[in-house]
Formats: sequence, C-alpha cells, structure tokens
Amino acid sequence: MCLAVGMIFYISFIALYFSFYTITPISSNSIQDDFIKCLHRNTHVDFPLEKTFFTPERNASIFIEVLESTVQNQRLLTKSLPKPIFIFKPVHESHVQASIICSKKLGIHLRVRSGGHDFEGVSYVSQMETSFVLLDFSKLRQIKVDIEDSSAWVQAGATLGELYYRIAEKSNRHGFPAGLCSTVGIGGYITGGGYGPLMRKYGLAADNVLDAKIVDANGKLLDRIGMGEDLFWAIRGGGGASFGVILAWKIKLVPLPETVTVFTVNKTLEQDAKFKTLSKWQRIADKLVEELFIRVIIRPSGIVGNKTVTTSYRSLFLGAKGFLMKVMNKGFPELGLTRKDCIEMKWIESTVYNAEFPANTSIEALLQAISPFGKPSFKSKSDFVKNPIPVLGLRGIFKRMIQEDSSSFLAWTPYGGMMAKFPESEIPFPHRSGTIFKILYYTDTEKRPSKHINWLRHLYSFMTPYVSSNPRQSYVNYKDLDLGKNKNNSKVNFKKAQVWGTKYFKDNFDRLVKIKSKVDPHNVFRHEQSIPSLPVQS
Repeated sequence: MCLAVGMIFYISFIALYFSFYTITPISSNSIQDDFIKCLHRNTHVDFPLEKTFFTPERNASIFIEVLESTVQNQRLLTKSLPKPIFIFKPVHESHVQASIICSKKLGIHLRVRSGGHDFEGVSYVSQMETSFVLLDFSKLRQIKVDIEDSSAWVQAGATLGELYYRIAEKSNRHGFPAGLCSTVGIGGYITGGGYGPLMRKYGLAADNVLDAKIVDANGKLLDRIGMGEDLFWAIRGGGGASFGVILAWKIKLVPLPETVTVFTVNKTLEQDAKFKTLSKWQRIADKLVEELFIRVIIRPSGIVGNKTVTTSYRSLFLGAKGFLMKVMNKGFPELGLTRKDCIEMKWIESTVYNAEFPANTSIEALLQAISPFGKPSFKSKSDFVKNPIPVLGLRGIFKRMIQEDSSSFLAWTPYGGMMAKFPESEIPFPHRSGTIFKILYYTDTEKRPSKHINWLRHLYSFMTPYVSSNPRQSYVNYKDLDLGKNKNNSKVNFKKAQVWGTKYFKDNFDRLVKIKSKVDPHNVFRHEQSIPSLPVQS
C-alpha cells in the first residue's frame, strides 16, 4: 500500500514538474554525457558526478531542489521561461575553464549563478535561449582574510554574510563596504558596483577591488595583470556575465571604529503631514558627515479603511551615540532622534541589524542561506534623484502607496560623501557627483502579479519629472527588463541595447562595448541585457 502511494506521488510529482518548467525537448542526457567527457579531457581535477551534475531526467526532485536553492525571486519560476537542461556545480577553478571550452565545442550556452539575486533571474532562466546549462558556484565559496595586508580573496560563490563573518573572525576593526542583504553572492554583486551603508565613507564594493580572477571566452584564467587594465576596469561595475566568468575578487578591507551606532525612527503620514521631515532629509542626506548613512524606507501600513504610509529612517553611524546626537541635533533635528533610539554595537552586529534579522539574532545568522524575508515574488525598478522632490511630488507618491494593497515599498539610499569624489569614468558605475539619492521601487507579485506590476509601472511613470533625465538613469544590479532586452542571441539590436546601456552606464557604455568586442567578439557571454559585441569584421 505504501509503495503504491509512493509511486503515485512520484508520477504526480514528475507530471507537475514538467507542467511547471519549460525544458528544451532535446535530451539533456546525451548533451550531459558529451559535456562530462569533454570536461575530463580538459581538467585534471576529478569531480563526483552525483554531487556536481543534476538533470531532470535522472532525478527531477533533486534537480528542482538545486535549481531553486538560491533563487531569490519566485516570480521567475514560471512555465514559460526556459530553465537549464542540466546544472553543473564546479568544485575547482579548472572546472570553470573546462566548462567554457566545452560549451564552445559543443555549442551549448552557459549561464552562471553565484547568489541567485538577479532581479530578473537572468543567471538561471532565459528569455532568449531555448537550451542552456547552468554553472552554479555554490561550491566555490572560499574566503582568505589577510588582516596584516588589509585584504581578502573571496571566491564568487561566497555570500556577503559569509565575508562579513570571516572578516570579524580576524578583526573587529576591519570591514568591507558592501550590501545590506547577507545572502547576496559576491561574484555577481561587485560586477554591478555594489552599494551599502559604508558607501558614503568608502565608496562602492567595486571601488575597493584590488585584483580579480576571471575566465575569459577562450577558457584562460586571468588575474589583473593578465587581463589588462581595460578589462579590469570593465568588470568592476560593468554588469555581470558580459566579459567572462568571475572566479574570485581580491578586496581591500577598510578600517572601522570598535563602536558603531544604529537607529530606526518611524513616522506615519499623519506625524509628518506636511513632509517637513522627509523634505529636510532630501536636502541634507548627501551632505551630512561621511560617517553617517540614513536610508529611508517608505511603505503602506494599516488596514483597509484606515491605511497610512510609514516612513522608516534607518541609520548606521561610524562612532558612538554621543557624537551621533551632536551631528543629528545640528544637521537633522526634524527627525527628533533621542539617545534612547540609538543602539551601540560592533560593526559585525550592525550587519545583522541592517539585514533586518529579528532583534538579538546571533551573528551566525550571516552564514545562513536564507534571508529573514524568505524567498518572495517581486518586481523592482530604480531611479536616481538629482534635486529634492517637491511636496506635490511627495503627495503623489504617498497617494499611490496608500492605493497599493501589496507588500510594496520604496527605498531611498543617500549618496554624497566618497560617492561624489570619484569621477564618473573611474569605473563603469557612473552615478556619482550630483546624485542626492537612489530609489528602489519594489512590489510583491505573489498574488495578482499583473495588477501589482502595472501599479509599479504607473508609479515609475508618475516619477518622471522628479528624477534624472537624458538619460533617465537606472542601477544595473537592479536589472529591469522593462528597459528593453535582446530577444535574438545571434543578432544584437544595438539601438535597443543603447537604451538600457546608457541608463545603466551613461557615457561609459561606449567604452564597455569596445572592451566587450575585443575580449569576447563572438558574444559567448550573453544574456538579455549583456553588453553587446560589435559585429566581427570578415
């Protein structure tokens, strides 16, 4: 009886799997066998098949588990989007080199996933390929911290949380200027620039890279000297999966005080009815001392019939609360911050706080694969603001937030400080001097996705007069396929590519295209918004 029930469940599971996922009709078994044989010919380091190769034919349940293991946006797990024909988890750098060599020989497209946080899922699904293989870097996550040299080598599959934790094991006076979310994979994160609460003091993660290991389109393993300064420039902010496969970054650690201070102050629409506090934040957030980072989260709250909008001011200050209070009383008294609001802690503890884990969560949470938010379904967009949004615009934003019945929010991230000191061409990330803050738009799409995505697009349209223009800028790590995408992998639409390219990179886009055309002329590394290669001259 139990056996029969088990067989019925298994058959039903397989049927459900193939109704949910679109897999190319070509048998992946033969392709996988050819791929494995080719790998053996091109690497001397063995790999256990049962722990490194996963296909739907051989074990559908394990394949699904591996595919979804680091997917951070459930919206992309739909039937219509092609998924990989098989997944390979390399356990050695040479496996990545061999994978690129073999994919070219066999005519198989590769996609690479380090943390799975891509907002449009292009690291593990495709809207332009009918057949591809996924390289999952979850087994390449070694971290070597050198406190004497104030540096660290971090493999691409390691997460930000793991990096923070390993640094803290060696020192409580060192850190790294990276993001808020602990589960983000370091490999792709830095390729887009990478911001966080230390950005006003030390700039982006990509501003603090000393060296890198990358596998190019010919399968060669290169460091900074081997790749040359043009390619080294391009990979630090030029977007992921366009120029090669990042294996590891050598990063510069930054000095931090023994004590930092955090706070969260919430204000409802009624408490800030005339937007006095929010308007003042816009005027001074980029001008306060570099040690102070105050992010604003705006979200609807309350129940139907009694809804409001709550504005949360979340801060990290590099110093003790006494000095922070002096800075706030002088520069931002409108917030009404009190000493009771301020919590002193070590920097490593602040990374847990900023990741929004529950109060009193141990720093060991940074090693977890699951974020405190679980794995939502969402759609996002981004903007950069050059001038304070007037009260009329703020009223329009809050009106639309109250109308939304999903878990939506806006995150406003302040610039200024060190961010304004780098030239726009220092690395491909161009959003520097003149930027007051960046906006992240977010809406939950678990229920009635079309309704909420339309709401988000209408809000984005409403914001047009209040944000950057010519071009209207966007952040490449908040990838947005609404800006356009390649639909044909053999013929790049350069005019369309320039649309998202100039939004993400401004004038740096042209240099990125030239570098791409030189290092990957046949467009081996591609996705829906990858940097295009200029046509090869015959």
